[in-house]
Amino acid sequence: MALQGWRFFGVSATIIIYIGGVLFLSMNNIPGTHPKRTRIERFAEFSSFHSPRFPMPSRKMTIRWCRDLKYLNRELPNYTDYKAGDYYTALPSDASASLQLQGIAPSPMLTALASFPGSGNTWLRYLLQQATGILTGSIYKDYGLLKTGFPAENVCNSSVLLVKTHEWGAKAWAPFSKAILLVRDPEKAIIAEFNRQSGGHIGFASPDRYKRTKGKYWQQFVSNKLKGWELMNLSWARNFTGSIKVVFYDDLVHNTERELRNILEFLEYPVNEQLMRCALMRKEGIFRRKKRLLSFDPYTDAMRAELLARRRLVYGLLGRHD
Repeated sequence: MALQGWRFFGVSATIIIYIGGVLFLSMNNIPGTHPKRTRIERFAEFSSFHSPRFPMPSRKMTIRWCRDLKYLNRELPNYTDYKAGDYYTALPSDASASLQLQGIAPSPMLTALASFPGSGNTWLRYLLQQATGILTGSIYKDYGLLKTGFPAENVCNSSVLLVKTHEWGAKAWAPFSKAILLVRDPEKAIIAEFNRQSGGHIGFASPDRYKRTKGKYWQQFVSNKLKGWELMNLSWARNFTGSIKVVFYDDLVHNTERELRNILEFLEYPVNEQLMRCALMRKEGIFRRKKRLLSFDPYTDAMRAELLARRRLVYGLLGRHD
């Protein structure tokens, strides 16, 4: 009897728990009875920032410009159909090839801001827009930048101060008569690009990303990007036939005013002292990724040796020996 009583009690308890669970799930699935919750990612470097998917600046992080931004020449069309590495999309293939071979560029006043990804291109664009009040363009169309301070994304003519590009080779530099080459230490640039691909312009890659596939993914990433870093910088420095100015990222960080003045002189754009002071006061902006210390060194000894060797080679060819 006692055994049968315990069995009856156990079966009854199971039935009650099952019915209760069904009722609970049914109530939580009734439309409109509770708000849908969205996963929000938060980042310590920007306490006011939140995004359901991508770590891009929010409305609370709007840029304060020193003055309203404008185009250099509003009468020029905005080439919104421009594709990276394909400037001559509107021309027949034979005419395009002929123009490139002859070194003829559609815009003799077009200046490139060339850099390997992760070298501070967006930050320098921000500084120049603050110091001049003139929009900068890009061969790309980054919607995050388009909505947060760079409305001339995908504008690739002389209506803008200069045009961002990460491309290299004859086709990449064909449209430009002048270029600013922004160079950063490959160790920092590769980390920055790894963070951007994983966490956007201001976010970070999670530590687990470095250990993906037992570290092979990161190892291959470093190898590929280091080759690209060398090719990008040497291609522009050695083979670009127009006037070129090399700017080192570290110099821009530590001597911002001096570098900005030198860049504006190269661009033949007059310095507005009031705007320059304002730009220096607001030089951090919102697109410089804050420093984050990892609990481990992502670079192995072999990686660091290769990074140092490539850095010395490229920096030496660019005239910097330190």
